[in-house]
Amino acid sequence: MMRVSSVLLCGATTTLTYTVAPIHPNTLRFTLCLAKPFLSSSTTPTKSTNRATQALATTPPRVSLQRHCKFTESELVHDDDDDFVVVNFYHFLFFEDPKAEVAKHLSFMEGLDIRGRIYVNEQGINAQYSGPSKDALAYVEWLKDDDRFSDILVQVSPALNGHAFPKLRLRYKPSLVQFEGGDAHLPLLDPSMRATPLEPSEWRKKLEAVNPVDDLSKENSSSNYILLDVRNGYEWDIGHFDGAQRPDVDCFRSTSYGLSQSEVIASDPLADVDKEKTDILMYCTGGIRCDVYSTILRQRGFQNLYTLEGGIAHYLKNEGPVKWTGNLFVFDSRLSLSPSTYKPEAKAKAIKREEFSSDSAFAKCYVCGSQVCELRHRNCANIDCNFLFLCCTDCVKDLRGCCCANCTTAPRLRPVLTGHQRYKKWHIYRDSELLSNLAA
Repeated sequence: MMRVSSVLLCGATTTLTYTVAPIHPNTLRFTLCLAKPFLSSSTTPTKSTNRATQALATTPPRVSLQRHCKFTESELVHDDDDDFVVVNFYHFLFFEDPKAEVAKHLSFMEGLDIRGRIYVNEQGINAQYSGPSKDALAYVEWLKDDDRFSDILVQVSPALNGHAFPKLRLRYKPSLVQFEGGDAHLPLLDPSMRATPLEPSEWRKKLEAVNPVDDLSKENSSSNYILLDVRNGYEWDIGHFDGAQRPDVDCFRSTSYGLSQSEVIASDPLADVDKEKTDILMYCTGGIRCDVYSTILRQRGFQNLYTLEGGIAHYLKNEGPVKWTGNLFVFDSRLSLSPSTYKPEAKAKAIKREEFSSDSAFAKCYVCGSQVCELRHRNCANIDCNFLFLCCTDCVKDLRGCCCANCTTAPRLRPVLTGHQRYKKWHIYRDSELLSNLAA
């Protein structure tokens, strides 16, 4: 069944757009182009135009059908090929010659507008990149044509303002994630050494079972579990699962949960736990940090390891912010994403007053400790510091975008940014200041 949805008369071509009533969630649009001259009311017919009109009366029009599909990946729909998206995926598999694999990927990407970080080594690939949806998803489709990548979990989210990364870095890297000592020695290719992956719905049931809301369920809940946030402390500060302890690390490479030998360390939630009976529920942004670190814990004797498949991003897309508080920190120019980014119809859970207790760093200004109005970090205006921190509007104004009073007197200060802007290269501000001085 077809119907005309619009008629566009442009130049010498009449364009008719038909809509096919869909029987699938994907919508199909077809553009019908007829090679028929368009004569406006002010045009005086000539012999040539009359001959052309007579010819069209006896000659079937040339019809060009162009199919436009809404591409759905990770349940996200993109209406415009020019819309920028961010794509994330990782996959563990053996590459005999990872550098040759890199060259093959680079060859495919020639002519594509893709920027981001794509690392390959002997144990797999880890990718986060942005680009127009047409280019970004073309790379995904090219990968999935290879049987080795046919089952990868690809996550797509809107890029908001063009590219989310400054340039493309597609190269061989000995370690797929930043970790002290690297990950080349870890058994990442052995699924039995990694944590058991839980689908978002299974993860939600686990959380509801161990951390129930009503009193009746609390009586039957299990306390023999640890909810482990395998991220950095500053990521937890703007969003986390309810009941998760704030990580006492500022860089994943220094994570050391469960590695203490004899003494019980207060900051280590895995210290002095029963490795055979305690369920360890691990989560991170996209899943790879949990998979990598779970092999270390498995070698340390922890038996009941579970991880959130696809990480927080996959969970928010499927379950919404159930058992989740705040936003999701991401390592690109967007920095902070609300749950509605992944599930537009979902409403973020209201943050309770107890979330802002004096001993909690959640949503607190790093300078004065007051509650921030926006769950989004900023970099210190002192480029030689560049500290990433949460800051209230008053402290941003008083310290001119710096993280402390000392930084306000630094020689290389950048201007205070407003809104969701990110700092550019230093030479841009330096040259701008030089030009201002010359003009004065």
